[in-house]
Formats: sequence, structure tokens, C-alpha cells
Amino acid sequence: MTERQFFIDHLGQTTPFPFLIEVERAEGNYIYAKDGKAYLDMIAGVAVNNIGHRHPKVVSALKSQIDQYLHVMVYGEFIQDPQQLLVKELLEVLPQKLDGVYVVNSGTEAIEAALKLAKRVTGRTELISFRGSYHGSTHGSMSVSGNEVKKLAFRPLLPGVQFLSHNEVSELHRITEKTAGVILETVQGDAGVRKPSVTFMKALRQRCDEVGALLILDEIQCGMGRTGKMFAFEHFEIVPDILTLGKALGGGMPIGALVSSQAMLNEFTHAPMLGHITTFGGHPVICAAAAAAVQVLKTEISWSELEKKAQRFQDRFKGHQEIKEIRRVGMMFAFDMENAERVEKVVAKCMEKGLITFWFLSHPYSFRLSPPLNMEESVLMHAADVILAAIEETAGN
Repeated sequence: MTERQFFIDHLGQTTPFPFLIEVERAEGNYIYAKDGKAYLDMIAGVAVNNIGHRHPKVVSALKSQIDQYLHVMVYGEFIQDPQQLLVKELLEVLPQKLDGVYVVNSGTEAIEAALKLAKRVTGRTELISFRGSYHGSTHGSMSVSGNEVKKLAFRPLLPGVQFLSHNEVSELHRITEKTAGVILETVQGDAGVRKPSVTFMKALRQRCDEVGALLILDEIQCGMGRTGKMFAFEHFEIVPDILTLGKALGGGMPIGALVSSQAMLNEFTHAPMLGHITTFGGHPVICAAAAAAVQVLKTEISWSELEKKAQRFQDRFKGHQEIKEIRRVGMMFAFDMENAERVEKVVAKCMEKGLITFWFLSHPYSFRLSPPLNMEESVLMHAADVILAAIEETAGN
């Protein structure tokens, strides 16, 4: 039996059509297959490897911590240097209001904890989300996600969830004194890179303040530099009550974080105790990698240069008749094409040419790009050439 057949026969699948690259190693901007083929990674593990694969500082931090200790105790009982270092690194770039960090295993777990915290702090039960949203695939996170096609087979989900139209100020009156929390991707990812207006975000912040609802911003995908700022909410001059992080936070390792004021987080410690608990959250090896990743983002990425580089890359597609629209925030791209079939052909042709692109689950007529933020401009421009060639070679097929 081949490794490919074993994968198909015995590992849980997410779709009927996985990419099936047999990975041997990854380094920098590239993934190398066992057959020797190199793939330029323009997806970065779906906005995970924001500083590329196996950044030397992350690898060094991992090796150093492995020599010290692995798991020693469930989260929240022992004082562990990697956890301390990660939180210190984050507090240097977070607003003063967000002075508490609860480290968990994944972005989805951070969402679950955020929903619980909003209910615990306010004593309310209603949750409000937005159409087009994606917050994860556990029961709680799915309950506040907007794609009904993905949810229908798993109902009933959480009660008391309302959905508003994204970026519509006129609907914000539906946030009331009954609302515990309002959850929003600061930039919607799976909907095809949808950035709300500053006017909407400020009105949302104001409405939450008026009625005492907590504003939860999901930056699992759009945070950690992806939008050209450390946190996407910096584009809007607002601060959330609760922030969720994941994906790129770990520098390639699995992690999530719930961020709020420490006063709010303390509500999990009583009535009842262990209001949120995790065995492996804050794992020392993962926290060591995450602290290194945050350091790299703080010291090695120029946000102004990243924006210029990303704009020049976008300009390479300007006026192309098959690209109907490009939506971009920082290094987060959606390219609209005529239909899903065209997208599938372009993604497949790029793969054939040794370049990894991807699609959106909830927006199939776009292909997505989320390359490493530190990718050299010459490599980005080569990627543009490959994508343009793939579009031309699949035209009319």
C-alpha cells in the first residue's frame, strides 16, 4: 500500500479532493515533496506561517525548550518561563486595556472561551454575529458562524444567536441590553477578505458600550501582522473587550489565545472555579515558539514596506480581464473570477507548476493568497508570473 492510499484509507478526511502532496520538508517560502518537487507556498498553511516555514529563531526556541521540559501540569497551576515570556511579548504590543492572556490550544478553543467569558461577565445569554462569518467548526464556534450550508447537518446548535448584515450600521440597533457579546472577524476571511468601514467599526464599538455588550474581535486569521499591522483592529482606532488569536501566533505550532482585561479573565476562577480549563493550553514548547514568532514580527517586519510590496504584487494583476475584483488587506488577498470552475482550474494549474494557492470554503468563485509576510519581493513577483500563466493556460478549457 502506498503512503497516499494509506492516507486516504485511514486518516480522517476534510474533503473528497485533498491536495495529496507527500511532504518531506519545508523551509522558508517552500514545501518540498518526497518526489523532489518544490512548491512555493503562497498560502502559508492558511495564514499560519506568517514568518515562513521553520524560521531559525522559532526552531532555536523549540530546541532550547525541549531540552528543559515538556508538559508538567495543566494550565494555570505552575509558573512556567515560556508562558511568561509569551505574555510579556504580547503585552508590549497590545493596548493597555487588554492586559490578560489565557493561552489555549487552538483558535477555535479561544472562540469557545470568548463566548463563555462574555456570558459569564455580563450575566446575559444572547450572542450576535454577522453574515459571512467563520469562527470555527466546534458546536459553539459553528453556532456563531454564518455559513448555513456548513451548519445544517449538525443542528441543533447554540440557541440565542442572531446574525446581522456585515458592515451595515443600520442594523446595529439589534444589539441590546440582552446581548452578552458581539463577535466579528475584524476582517472576514472565509467570506473572501471583507474589510468593514471605519464608520461601521466605530459605530459597533459605540453601540456595545451603550448597552453593555462585550465586543469580541476574532483575529485568528487576520491578526499577527496578516493585514499589515500587528492586529487588524489597529486599522479602525478601536479596541475590543475580548480578542481571540491563533494560527500565526505559534510560528508554525498549534496555539490559541484569549485576550481581555485580567479583571474579566478572573471571572473564570470562581462561581464556579475552573470556569475554563485546558490540559495542554500554554504548553511550554508551543509557548516558546510563539514568543519567538512574536519577537520576529516585532523586529523583522516593516509594516510600511510590507504594504508597498503587497501593492506592487497586486498591481501585476491590474486590468486582467479574468480577474473581476481583487480584495486585499495587507498580505491577505481574494481574487474573484467568473465562477468556481475557473478558480478550481487555476488552483490546480498553479499546483502543477509548483505554486500553492487555495480557495475559500464560503466564497468558491475566488482564490485566496496569504503568503509569508517576509517573502522577498522578487519571489512574490515570480509567483505573480506563475499565477498569470496558469490563468492563461486554463482559459477556455
